[in-house]
Amino acid sequence: MLNQGGEKDINSIIGIVLIFAILIGYSIYTQPSSEEIQAAKMKRDSLEAVSNANETYIVEPKTDTDEHKDEGQSNPEESNHNIPSRGESEANVQMLQKYGEFSDAAYGKEQLLTMENDRVKITLNTMGGGLHTVELKNYKTFDSLPVYLFKDLGVKDSGTDSCEFNMIFSAGTKTISTRDLYFKPKGSSFKVEGDNTKTISLRLYAGDDKYIEYEYSLSGNSYVLGFKINFHGVENIISRNNSYLVFDWSNFIPRQEKSLINEKRNSTIYYKYFKDEVDYLSETSDERKDLQTKVKWVAFKQQFFSSILVAESSFDKPTNIESISSEDDGEYVKEMHASFTIPYGHVRDESFPMFFYFGPTHYKTLQDYGLGFEKIIPLGWGIFGWVNKGLIIPMFNFLGKYIGNYGIIILIMTIFIKMLLFPLMYKSYKSTAKMRVLKPEVDKINDKFPDKADAMKKQQSVMALYKKTGVNPLGGCLPMLVQFPILIAMYRFFPASIELRQESFLWATDLSSYDSIYDFPNGFSIPFYGDHVSLFTLLMTAATLLSVKMNMEMSGGGQMQMPQMKIMMYMMPIMFLGFFNDFASALSYYYFIATLITFGQQYAMRRFIDEEAILQKINEHQKKPAPKKSNFQKRLEKMAKERGYKPNK
Repeated sequence: MLNQGGEKDINSIIGIVLIFAILIGYSIYTQPSSEEIQAAKMKRDSLEAVSNANETYIVEPKTDTDEHKDEGQSNPEESNHNIPSRGESEANVQMLQKYGEFSDAAYGKEQLLTMENDRVKITLNTMGGGLHTVELKNYKTFDSLPVYLFKDLGVKDSGTDSCEFNMIFSAGTKTISTRDLYFKPKGSSFKVEGDNTKTISLRLYAGDDKYIEYEYSLSGNSYVLGFKINFHGVENIISRNNSYLVFDWSNFIPRQEKSLINEKRNSTIYYKYFKDEVDYLSETSDERKDLQTKVKWVAFKQQFFSSILVAESSFDKPTNIESISSEDDGEYVKEMHASFTIPYGHVRDESFPMFFYFGPTHYKTLQDYGLGFEKIIPLGWGIFGWVNKGLIIPMFNFLGKYIGNYGIIILIMTIFIKMLLFPLMYKSYKSTAKMRVLKPEVDKINDKFPDKADAMKKQQSVMALYKKTGVNPLGGCLPMLVQFPILIAMYRFFPASIELRQESFLWATDLSSYDSIYDFPNGFSIPFYGDHVSLFTLLMTAATLLSVKMNMEMSGGGQMQMPQMKIMMYMMPIMFLGFFNDFASALSYYYFIATLITFGQQYAMRRFIDEEAILQKINEHQKKPAPKKSNFQKRLEKMAKERGYKPNK
C-alpha cells in the first residue's frame, strides 16, 4: 500500500499531466487554420509590396506624339523595342530577381486609353492596368469644373494616384504587386452609344500565352463599367499555396460641393454583406473595419456621387475597409481604402467577374439595380425612413414631373403636409384653449396647496378637475408626435437629394448647399456659426422665435413661474441658427415656410374659436354626474392611500 506522502506525489504528477494535456489541447484548438495563416502571409506580403511603392521603372518619357498615339489605335501585340533583353544589364538581373516570370512587365511606357459614352468618360492606365480617371459628363462641381469621381490630384507623400488598383499575390518566392508593372492593351480608345457594348483588355504577361487580364466593358447610356479579372496559363506561376489573391482599391475623393463640411459629413464607405444587410463606416470620424464574412459590394459614397464595386458572386473573407478624413480644406475630402479577397482555383483559364457603378447617388436610379444600392442614401432609420420612402420621395418625384422650379415644389409639399395635419392641429388647439379657460381654476388649486409636501394632493386635484370638465391634458401632444417624424424625415431628405444640387431659388444658388448673402472677409469665422450669413436660416430662426412667443401666450406660459424655462424656449432657435447655417438651404427654407404656415393657422384658429363657448360647454359638462371609476383608477387611489394620501372627492 502507498503511504499518504506517496498518494500526494501521484496526485501531483496526475495534476501536472492534466495541466499539460489541457494546454496542449487548447493550443491545438486555437491554432490558426491554413486559410488564416495564408491570410496573415498575404497581409505581410501586401505591406512589403507597399513599402516598395517608390521604385518605378519607366524607360522613356512620354511625348506629344505618344499621347496622340495613346488616344488612337494601339497594337496589343506590339513589342517595345526599347525594352532590353534579359541579362543585358544589372537592372534586368534585379528585375528578374524581384518579379521572376513577370520581370519583362517591369519595363514599359505609360499609356492612357479612354472609354466613353453619353454619361461617363473613363481613362485606363497601362501602368498597373487600373482606372486613371472617371468623369461624370452631365455634372459640374460647385465652381463649374468637370466632376471626377477620382483623378490624379498630386497628393503629397501619398505614393499613389487618386485611384489605385493593385493585386498582390505570390509567384514562387516573389511577392508581385501589379501596380508596379506594365500591362499591354488589347483594344483601343472608343466611344459607345445606344445598346452597343465595347471592350478593352489590359494584359499582364508572364511569358508566351501566360497572362493576367483586366477586362473592361462599357455600354452606351450606362453608369456601369463591366470589370473582369481573367487568369490564363498562370496556374503554375502563382504559388500553389495561394488559394486567393488580394485586390486593393483606394480612392482620394475629390471635393465637388460648396460646403466642404457638409460634404465630409455625407461621405463614407458603405458595404453589403452577402445575403445580408447594408452597413457603413462612421461619417464623422476615421474608422477601419475587417469584415470577416463574405461581402457582395463596397461603395465609396460621396455626398451626391458614388463608386460601387460589385462581385457577381461575392468577395471572400476577409474584406478590409478604411475611411480617413482629409485634414486640409483643399482638393479632396476623404481617403477611402478597400482590400478584397479574390478566390483562385489554379486552373488554366478562370475568371472573377465584377462590375462598377459610377454615377449619381439618386434613389430611383440606385433602386433599379435591385442590389440594395439605394440604402447608401441616409434617409433615416425606422419610421423616419418609412416617411421618406412612402410619402416624401413619391410626392417629390410626382411634382418634379410637372414643375421645374424646386423652390415651388418645396412650397407645394409644405402646404400639402400642413393641410394633411390640420385636423390634428385643430384638435390640439381646442385642447390648449380648454386648458387656458381652466387656468383660473388650476391657479386656485395651486393656491390651496402651496407647500411642496402637498404636491401629490395638488396633482390629484388638478387631474380631478380635468376629468370632471372632460379636458384631456395630453390632447395637444398628438400633433407633435405626428409632425416629429416628418420634421426628421425632411432633415434627412433635403441634404441627400441630388435633384436639388445646383438648383437655384430666389437668392439661393444651390438648394443642396447653404445660401449666403454675406461672406466674412479675410477668412474670418465666428465660432459655432461660420464664415458666412445664410438668409434662409435667419428667416427660419425669426419665424421660430415668433411662433414660440405666440405659443407661450396662448398656453398662458407668459406668466409661468419658471423663467429658466422661458429662456430655454427662446435659446433653442438661437442655437439652431448656428447649426443650420451650413446646412442645405432647402431645409432651412422648408422649416421657414412650415413655421409661417403653422403661425398663420394658429392665428386663424385663435380668431375663430370662441373661448367663452368652450367655457360654457365645460360648465355644462361639470353638471353631469361623475363617471364611474374604473378598476385602474381604483387601484391608483388605493396605492395613494397606502402612501398616506387622501384622494379628493
